Amino acid sequence: MTFLLVVLFVALGAVAVAYAWSVYQKMMAFEVENPRIVELSGIIHRGAMAFLMQEYTWLAAFVGVVTILLWGALGFGSAFAFVVGAACSAGTGWLGMYVATQTNGRTTFAATRSAGDALDMAFSGGSIVGMLVVGIGLIGVSLTWLFLWGAVETLAAFGMGASSIALFARVGGGIYTKAADVGADLVGKIEAGIPEDDPRNPAVIADNVGDNVGDIAGMSADLFESYVNSIIAAMAIGVAFTSLYGDSRGALGMFGASFPLFLAGWGIISSIVGCLVVATKNPWSQIMFEYAGKIPHMNKILERIQSGDAAYALRVGAVIAGIKMIGGSFILSMLFFVTRGFHVFLSVTSGVVAGVLIGFATEYCTSSAYKPVRDLARASETGTATVILSGFSLGMKSTAIPVVLICLSTLLSYWLAGVFGVACAAVGMLSITGIALAVDAYGPISDNAGGIAQMSDLPSDVRKITDKLDSIGNTTAAMGKGLAIGSAALTALALFVAYAHAANLAAIDIMQPKVVVGLLLGGMLPFLFCSLTIEAVGRAAQAMIDEVRRQFREIAGIMEGTGKPEYEKCVSISATAALREMIVPGVLAICAPLLVGFFLGKGALGGLLGGAIVSGVMLALFMANSGGAWDNAKKYIEEGNYGGKGTPNHSAAVVGDTVGDPFKDTAGPSLNILIKLMTVVALVLAPLFS
Repeated sequence: MTFLLVVLFVALGAVAVAYAWSVYQKMMAFEVENPRIVELSGIIHRGAMAFLMQEYTWLAAFVGVVTILLWGALGFGSAFAFVVGAACSAGTGWLGMYVATQTNGRTTFAATRSAGDALDMAFSGGSIVGMLVVGIGLIGVSLTWLFLWGAVETLAAFGMGASSIALFARVGGGIYTKAADVGADLVGKIEAGIPEDDPRNPAVIADNVGDNVGDIAGMSADLFESYVNSIIAAMAIGVAFTSLYGDSRGALGMFGASFPLFLAGWGIISSIVGCLVVATKNPWSQIMFEYAGKIPHMNKILERIQSGDAAYALRVGAVIAGIKMIGGSFILSMLFFVTRGFHVFLSVTSGVVAGVLIGFATEYCTSSAYKPVRDLARASETGTATVILSGFSLGMKSTAIPVVLICLSTLLSYWLAGVFGVACAAVGMLSITGIALAVDAYGPISDNAGGIAQMSDLPSDVRKITDKLDSIGNTTAAMGKGLAIGSAALTALALFVAYAHAANLAAIDIMQPKVVVGLLLGGMLPFLFCSLTIEAVGRAAQAMIDEVRRQFREIAGIMEGTGKPEYEKCVSISATAALREMIVPGVLAICAPLLVGFFLGKGALGGLLGGAIVSGVMLALFMANSGGAWDNAKKYIEEGNYGGKGTPNHSAAVVGDTVGDPFKDTAGPSLNILIKLMTVVALVLAPLFS
């Protein structure tokens, strides 16, 4: 029976991969009839892939060492699962970046035709990335589960491998992209007074390469580990749930463990439908629109989507995917569970609804279409200090609604179906990762397209289209980060319970001094982690600033356009800094739970995990939202509001954006991986702690 189930899950994962392949073939058939665009896209592609090869060479040594240690401590099964999880995580990052760097130039050329063509091309690239992540994730977890003969407890090592690679990829990619971005903005925009992505700026190629390294490869690995860890946590708890209530319609533990995989499979189908809503030029989309147009009141929605309204199309696509997911989860829950099927369904629904609402709350806080970001832009009238203060205030305030939604989902799902309900809520929240990541990845592709348009000296109308897509992409990226952080809280809680079960902890007594020490250390770690990553960006950015200033000073004719900048030196600075600086934060995340577990005991380790989850979630939300708001406030001013480009207001907003860059693209998104990696390390190694 396990074999037949795995065949089904692999088939569902293959559907996602097949959809990605079909969209890729369609995208590659689009010819770019501009040699300069082809040249620049090729330079960015080669730079991004070269860095990723260097990074993966370093990480291969790390994976080898950890594999040997796990084999010696826990046996071959855990070591095998760790390697497969790490390989799948690295593979999604590599494939995602390959696709994105093939899409950016095509999006630029599509923008010379229309905004709708540019949206379709950018979203096509994003949907390929999203579907590859969920497809590979479901296939990888299913086959590893089969190889381990259904041993769910050993499967946690798969999540540990995925999280380890994701953390290094996020931190390394974040340092790379923000070092280049900060250097390009502060020297190019403010000091030299040249436009963003101007080819005279020596850091411009490194900046565009960094968009792919951090926001595509790092993000793909990030959401991959979020996706698989939510499934694994629910599988681990599902065994105990069905054994406790005895209401599964099949073999007890096996069906409880397979239910999250069925949810993930249905989430793939739901995400594909959502993607077809946005990708209006897909032949399947046109068939779907023809039938949907017969439904009352649907014509107006379809007309607005087909008009090229990117923000509306992306929002409707995500909502439709969520609605379809809720409908499918009802059928699955009622089929699987006799007495508590409706309870499990409501638990899943609470996660889906909370995820969508967190996305909308994030959009309100980070989009220039709403009051918070416009107020932040207005703060530029009184200088840089008020921009920074307003951004901090907005980011802190923005944590309230997502945290309340997470709390409500946790309480409701726990009341309905215990800890298994909480785990299912996390799976529900991440079940539509396919479209969530498509919406997220579309942003960096649009950003790259804008850079290529600027460097190719295309008409200003083209840059306006790419800038509009990029601005929406900043908001959708923030929404994706909010979803990842919210799901991280629920997944970490489920993994935490699985750890307590594996370590035979009935309760964690906060009256015990060691537990209090663990809580304090756990609360401190996210702050220390953020400090290390932001310092790393600062050091790398300083080296980049010095190099850009040197080239402006020493290369004759660079500002006149007759001298050629030395782009490769800036690329080398970002790459070297990223590879060097990612080591300490990554090692910290793995060593902290080991040291506390061995020296202070399993109760103190439980305290460490609890403290890290609480402070990590708050910091991650604050940093992601404040960074997104600063970025869009700058873009709002660049659209001509509050003086527009080249004014003191614009300079103040650029500084705010520069502060927000490492917040939203380096430290913030790495925190949700940090709390899950620490928890899954504790779960995998629980048998070793006294």
